[in-house]
This record gives sequence, structure tokens and C-alpha cells, in this order.
Amino acid sequence: MDINELRSVMTVVSLLTFLGIVWWAYGMKGNKKRFDEAANLPFADEGADRTELGMSRNEQRKTS
Repeated sequence: MDINELRSVMTVVSLLTFLGIVWWAYGMKGNKKRFDEAANLPFADEGADRTELGMSRNEQRKTS
């Protein structure tokens, strides 16, 4: 096996890996709900953070 055959094999493996990731992310219907929940995780505790800081809903945090 020379270097060109190894490069060809790695190209095919990389393409199959990429297609597998694309299928996992976009092809599976059950992942949409999980991805939507994960996308909202940074905002999940916003209400608790405001309560802890004694802020109302309309107040914004002051950054220094």
C-alpha cells in the first residue's frame, strides 16, 4: 500500500464520517426536540438569576 492508496482511503473515511454527522444532525427526526432544548439552555435559568439578584423583569444587568 503506497501513500496514494492511503490518501484515498482517508478521503473516503472522512467523507463517510461527514455524511454520518450530517445525517445525525439533520436526518433524525427525534433530534430536533433535543437540539431545540439544548439551544435554549443558556436562557433556562434567567428568571432564577433575576430573582437572585433582586431584579425585576424589565431591569437589565449593568456590566462593568
